[in-house]
Amino acid sequence: MANSIDHMDLQILRALQRDASLSQRELADEVGLSQNACWRRLKSLNDRKILQGSTMRLDRAQLGLDLVVFVMLRTRHHSAEWLTTFRRHVLTIPEVVDFHRIGGDYDYQLKVVTQDMGSYDQVYQRLISGVELDSVTSYFAMETIAEARPLPL
Repeated sequence: MANSIDHMDLQILRALQRDASLSQRELADEVGLSQNACWRRLKSLNDRKILQGSTMRLDRAQLGLDLVVFVMLRTRHHSAEWLTTFRRHVLTIPEVVDFHRIGGDYDYQLKVVTQDMGSYDQVYQRLISGVELDSVTSYFAMETIAEARPLPL
């Protein structure tokens, strides 16, 4: 494992992935450390940028965000200038929650979360208005079986 992560660090990381809202005392108790030792390890994990903030998972359905779309993009452009413009453009679209450059038949994969088909069409129009793309293929999720799973530590 990179960055000299030992067994105790892994226990801390697993616990935080399950529940980042744990107090330092609760975390220390859960992993069997004193509060001071736990604090030193958290500080080290933060300093090494292994921990990167903390967030809460939200229930999409409760918020009316019922449509998940996986968007596959292909381009003929691969210049540094085009890539910079493209990346900046995509990152201005808040409904794009995941953004990957991939290998295979497509060049990029986006995960878009939005309310419904009409709002997805607005996202699509914004997406294609900013840069020239060769093809855009959308796959609509019918059911979410697992999402935002913890990293396998």
